[in-house]
Amino acid sequence: MKLNKLYIILFFAFAIHTSQAQDTVRYTGKTLVNADYHHGQLTPVMGVHSIQTFRANREHPELAENFGWTYNHAPMIAYWNNKFYVEYLSDKLGESIPPGQTLLQSSADGYNWTKPDVIFPIYRITDGTKKPGRDDVAKDLDAVMHQRMGFYVSTKNVFLVLGFYAISFDAKDDPNDGNGIGRAVREIQSDGKYGPIYFIHYNPNWSEKNTLYPFYTKSKNKAFIDACNELLANKLMTQQWNEEADRKDPLITLQKQYKAFNYYHLNDGRVVGLWKNALTAISTDNGKTWPENASRAPGFVNSNAKFWGQRTADGNFATVYNPSEYRWPLAISTSKNGLDYTNLLLVNGEVAPMRYGGNYKSYGPQYVRGIIEGNGKPADGKLWVTYSMNKEDIWVSSIPLPVSEIAKQQVDDDFSKLPMGKELALWNIYSPLWAPVKVENKVLILKDKDPFDYAKAERVFPAASKVTTQFSITPKQDNFGVMEIELQDAKGMATVRLTFDSTGTLSAKAGARYKNFMKYKAGESYDIKIKLDAFTRFYTITVNGKDVLTSLAFQPVTEVSRIVFRTGTVRHFPDVDTPADQTYDLPNAGESEKNEAVYAIKYLKTGKW
Repeated sequence: MKLNKLYIILFFAFAIHTSQAQDTVRYTGKTLVNADYHHGQLTPVMGVHSIQTFRANREHPELAENFGWTYNHAPMIAYWNNKFYVEYLSDKLGESIPPGQTLLQSSADGYNWTKPDVIFPIYRITDGTKKPGRDDVAKDLDAVMHQRMGFYVSTKNVFLVLGFYAISFDAKDDPNDGNGIGRAVREIQSDGKYGPIYFIHYNPNWSEKNTLYPFYTKSKNKAFIDACNELLANKLMTQQWNEEADRKDPLITLQKQYKAFNYYHLNDGRVVGLWKNALTAISTDNGKTWPENASRAPGFVNSNAKFWGQRTADGNFATVYNPSEYRWPLAISTSKNGLDYTNLLLVNGEVAPMRYGGNYKSYGPQYVRGIIEGNGKPADGKLWVTYSMNKEDIWVSSIPLPVSEIAKQQVDDDFSKLPMGKELALWNIYSPLWAPVKVENKVLILKDKDPFDYAKAERVFPAASKVTTQFSITPKQDNFGVMEIELQDAKGMATVRLTFDSTGTLSAKAGARYKNFMKYKAGESYDIKIKLDAFTRFYTITVNGKDVLTSLAFQPVTEVSRIVFRTGTVRHFPDVDTPADQTYDLPNAGESEKNEAVYAIKYLKTGKW
């Protein structure tokens, strides 16, 4: 009898221990990043489209946002009234160096974005202003902006956009030290117009008497006031205000200085909170209380960069973050229950050159945010995220659901026959504003007039050691531009590389050298077939029905599983040993190429042999 009781006690003790052990977000996968590569040697999620929405330009402000400011960062994203909205903060040169302002873009489809509007303009701080613990006195000083929350959609569908006016006296001063001015708010209306700016919440020593905008309760719009009151009562939303708020602000539930809070609900109603450095905690009462301390999510790798999590439209969960001590690559992990994350896949593995140096500008696709609960559900059902590249340019990525990295069928993509608007559903694209990737007139077009970045389109196919790939490509020029075509394995290791170079030569990489095997002409179409045996490393190239080259692959791989079309050469800078801060600008950073290179792809087919 005593033995049976002992078994029962041990059983319940084990069950409680197991329950507690699982009662946190954790990564149980085996994949880790190799930060020596911008893509981390991660396998890409099929069908991810990465689109540049804003490109900084100091030399030609009219091509950017009419200011020419080169620090652009911390974007937020929402979906409302059948449109995407992205808000981001902007400083003239570097992080938290005045002046600062916040800008807003919108898009009906996520691919074509409006020129940025100033949604929260430059704010002049009252002369004589001081901050506790500093001797500085404000004189002709403008505010900077620092916000961890961008949007709120009320239960009555009032759409609010928010920003925080902070004080930063110099490059090392902290704008989120609790000593800023206050949080501003305005309405985005259904006709695209913006309502007046108000303050929704003040920091200590600030009020309607000494600030430039009235308090929100002075609005004559009752629906706007109700939406603000609803927001102020939402403990999960206001928890995002933690860093900028006064350190003892009663509005904030958990006042520990964890950074960049976001959250999602589990199936049982509990709330998972996530912060930078992969910190996590669980609230059982919808954010009214939290454990005293958050803990680092076991197994996750993340440095001092934003860590995003959400429930996805397919009923699963995802975290999107930089899984390294660097701000590259941008990756995704998925979970069935919102606690156990089992994989690590690539979203964006590019690090474009930083064209403009500046204070605390970090390399890579970083500070990712998705659409937080209540801020809209995109009509396409995809997971959309936004982030900055190098704290300079603004990007979005759409991630198909369910998240998958495996191609189940061979490729047979004839762009003249694929359903309109769906042609690139299984393609991964990287599309800068000056190097766009699009389907036009029933062909896949890669253009490039960007001296610093490139267009890229890649297609995953079933992994195999013996593979044939066939495609038709038409270079529209033969005396400028470059097109590299690679066969790669799941980790992004290339084994075959063909190059259409700027001298009208088609070549293949052969170790440290290239084999120039034919000339090409502008406007002519080339039907190319590559037949590869990864085991022997031999491959043959056929162009327009003629065998033109038999050669050895320049790098050994076990098998290949994707083809990449790229209007530029592979990048290795920065690397893990590159100094963190870039203090210089690149020459002619705001200039485009005089001529735009264009390449047209009619079809792609793959198979085994």
